[in-house]
Amino acid sequence: MSPSPPAEAPAVTPRLLRAWPLPAPGDDATKHERGTVLVVGGAVSTPGAVLLPAIAALRVGAGRLQVATVEATSIALGTAVPEALVVGLPADEDGSLSARGADWIVEHGKDAACVILGPGLLDRDGTLALLEAVLPRLECRSLVLDALALVALAGHEKLLAGRERVVLTPNEGELAALLDGEQLDGRQGASRAAERYGAVVATGGWTVSPDGRVWRDETGGVGLGTSGSGDVLAGAIGGLLALGAESEQAAVFGQYAHAAAGDRLTERTGRLGFLARELLEELPVVLMSLRN
Repeated sequence: MSPSPPAEAPAVTPRLLRAWPLPAPGDDATKHERGTVLVVGGAVSTPGAVLLPAIAALRVGAGRLQVATVEATSIALGTAVPEALVVGLPADEDGSLSARGADWIVEHGKDAACVILGPGLLDRDGTLALLEAVLPRLECRSLVLDALALVALAGHEKLLAGRERVVLTPNEGELAALLDGEQLDGRQGASRAAERYGAVVATGGWTVSPDGRVWRDETGGVGLGTSGSGDVLAGAIGGLLALGAESEQAAVFGQYAHAAAGDRLTERTGRLGFLARELLEELPVVLMSLRN
């Protein structure tokens, strides 16, 4: 059971996280017991946006990985991530994953502990069509919506009606889109979105649950503002959900691990210049430090 932080929102620290341990698979746990993550997204021009969350999910401990992306990049992605089942599905005219692949996503989503939907998609209307074709039929245990899926979701909160264990991971622009263009600061905006969409919102170090609980993480620095960084965060949260963490816990730990990975890289490379893909190898190191 997650703790009930006071209204002022406690700072997320290693001490707080060690007192709130993540689910720990037994030494004989199989990959199936550690959970399957299905990453859905991508376009001909954005294969990396799918690759980063996919690897991040494995790095935080998920056991199995599946990727549904456009056929044009599926072979290359399968080679880049040999640990994954990578399936090529139809693309729209802009090269982005099409709603025509919805049946495969729905069918395989039934076996997924977590579905991460949105990275690398390019067209808002096409993404909305994909959401409308998939979400009402998707039976996965947990769901992470990221990137353009958040922009497309704006005004369509009914697509999440009745669904539990949902995490939204907006950046500043995506948060404004979720709120119909209203510009609110981190906590206020996250709280408004969490209430409106009935989901946990993880953005800019703030984690807010639909019932009003709030956590504040001040770890990390300016170097995290780099291309692909948000994809790594979405994957980390999705992997922790697959392991069995509750939505709030996965969001809090995911944001901390992502930011602390950036701090570790900052010590070696400086405040700027490290790459999002370099965060991936730091994630398990950070999480291991919280288990000691």
